[in-house]
This record gives sequence, structure tokens and C-alpha cells, in this order.
Amino acid sequence: MRHRYGSHFHQFGDLLVPEGAGPFPVAVVLHGGFWREQFSLDLMDDHTRDLSRRGFAAWNVEYRRVGEVSGGGYPVTLEDVAAAVDALAGFDAPLDLDRVVAIGHSAGGHLALWAAGREDAAVRLAGVVSQAGVSDLREADRLGLGDGAAAELMGGHAGELPDAYAEASPIERLPLRVPALLVHGEDDDRVPASMSSAYAEAARTADDEVEVILRPGEDHFVHLDIDGGAWADVVGWLERFG
Repeated sequence: MRHRYGSHFHQFGDLLVPEGAGPFPVAVVLHGGFWREQFSLDLMDDHTRDLSRRGFAAWNVEYRRVGEVSGGGYPVTLEDVAAAVDALAGFDAPLDLDRVVAIGHSAGGHLALWAAGREDAAVRLAGVVSQAGVSDLREADRLGLGDGAAAELMGGHAGELPDAYAEASPIERLPLRVPALLVHGEDDDRVPASMSSAYAEAARTADDEVEVILRPGEDHFVHLDIDGGAWADVVGWLERFG
């Protein structure tokens, strides 16, 4: 069963629901691409289908991205993700809203972790997975990751917009108070693995439950291969919600 959800932000998400009576756990899937408009939710189509085969209702979410056409950036990109997660409460589908997890790659990892920290959520996440996620926007800005992608998203540098970065950066929103998994290739040259390690250390200090898996010899894009070990790490961890 496939539902389509048209949102107020002129984009769409696909919800794939397994056959059967349910209720099914839900995976909210968030794509990467440094928040830029040339990258879209089709990056995660394979993941969505695989999750559906594994018994999850899989909600592949689109959001406004940075660029003249898409019109994204802080705060609307974050607002779109929040609206998409909360929209699950309105579906006429057998969903278990007590078992909703977010999974995101790269910029999607940032958005997933951010969504997990929402205190005013209509649908509260029960867990979150970051695949090579940008978990620290200040550090991303300092390092100039993605040729200045964080500053493009936020509309300026961290030194210029300290309050906005504090609101948008997952590491500054700890504790999330939901379990988290971070999977990162040690040879990632787009988002350094040290970002996930530092986030995990800060999360544990804040008494969050967090597991970090660093994969030797693997890069930023291994997470897009659903036949690879990085994805196997994710689906193994998700068994707790199945």
C-alpha cells in the first residue's frame, strides 16, 4: 500500500506500508546532499523499499533544500522535517506511533538527530540513526564542509548567528533522550568520522543512550548501498523496534 502526502511546502513524501494488519513500526527516512536542491529523496528509495520488506512502514521525506527553486534554508528546512514527522499522526494507515524512528544520511543525519530532539513534537521519535551525519553545524562551518554548506543552510557563519546554530545543531541540543545509532566510515572525506565520535562522547556525557560504529576503510557513500555492511549495522540495530 502506497500513500502519497502532499505538504504545505510543495514537496512530497512516499509512505510504503507492508502488507498485513499491523500496526507497523515507522521509519522516517531523510536523504543527504548537504541540504542542496540538486539532491532529492530518490537517493533513499532503495532504503525505503528495504525497510518496508523488513516490516517497517517507511516514510521517505522530502524537504525544502537550499537553492533558488527549492527555497530552503534555516529555519524552513527544519520546519518541513518536523511537519513531515508530525503528519504521520494523520495517516489512515496501521502505524504504531510509539515506534517511530528517524534514519538519515549526511545532511539527513543532521535532520534526523535534530528531529529527535524536538520537545513540542506531535509524533515523538523512539530512536534515531545517523549515517555519516552532520551532527555539529558549528564544526561543519569551521571546517567548510561541502564548500560552505552549513553557512548556506543557516544563512551565515556560526560566529554571526550563534543562537540559530545552537537551535539547529544536534550536538547543542543534547540530551535527546532517545536511543541513537551513529554509523560512520573512517575514510569519509566529506564528513569526518571524528564528528560522530565527538557527538557520541557528548551524548554519553549528557546521559543519552548512544552507539557509534566506525567502519574502517569505508567512505561517505557506502551508506547508500543497502547490500553493504554499513546498512546491515543499521537494520540490525533497528530490530529492537520491529
